[in-house]
Amino acid sequence: MVLDSSSLLQILIWGLVVGSIYMLLATGLTLIFGVMKIVNFAQGELMMWGAFLTFLLARWLEVNPYAALAGSALLVGLAGVAIERFGFSRIRGTAKINEIFLSIALILVLQNTLARVFVPYFREYAQIRTPYATEFFDLGVINLRYDFVILIGLAWALMLGLGYFLYRTAVGRDLRATSQNRSAAMLMGIDVRRVDMLCFCIGAALAAVAGSLYGVINPFSPYAGTIAAIKAFAVIILGGLGSVTGAVVGGLLYGVVESVATFFLGGSWRDAIAFVLLIVVLMLRPEGIFKEGG
Repeated sequence: MVLDSSSLLQILIWGLVVGSIYMLLATGLTLIFGVMKIVNFAQGELMMWGAFLTFLLARWLEVNPYAALAGSALLVGLAGVAIERFGFSRIRGTAKINEIFLSIALILVLQNTLARVFVPYFREYAQIRTPYATEFFDLGVINLRYDFVILIGLAWALMLGLGYFLYRTAVGRDLRATSQNRSAAMLMGIDVRRVDMLCFCIGAALAAVAGSLYGVINPFSPYAGTIAAIKAFAVIILGGLGSVTGAVVGGLLYGVVESVATFFLGGSWRDAIAFVLLIVVLMLRPEGIFKEGG
């Protein structure tokens, strides 16, 4: 297969688009793990709830889906607070197996509830249609969808905003302090319970945004979040557990690698490449690209 400049540009752009979605989803997972040391396996289901709520809000309120996205992120973020308060906070300090089973239970509850709500609207799949679905930038060698530009810009704007929040605000300082040493943070007067709620809220909201953007470029169903979550776990292991920088770099790297594999090997390798890349990283650098907290 010949790789000309047009094909190379298409591969890189699609990799950047998909990688930006993985970056958002993995960053939410990383924040929750970094601060609370909890692995939320239900992150993919929160992602699909975000996509479906954006779809419904855009339809019911007759607004641009990108505007509806803010509402779905808020709702899923509040759901994340409830999950943390009435779920994970109740089993903190107990055996890790309890966290695993709670996450699995959340997967089944969220997935099947969404399927029950989803079925009256669609038989199998849905897709978020924006006013820019048929609009393109003519770059000469390729035509670039407006939605791709908006998606990348929105994802990076959120990441820059999150970076400012974490490193330039007092609340962000509290969050980083809790991540580094929870006991010391408590001794310094930081309300770690509030930090936990905020962390889970941000992580769930990022999952909702990732799901909404996913729904703009791909059809989705109540069960589409499972594979996306597995890829997000591969991304955070690739980038380094607990490292926000690692989630960013790992998400973009994985998106490009997936795009290249799909182009040269076919669509059947699109999902498998996550595990191939993960195996290579674990063999060469088990701690990931960046260390925790990086």
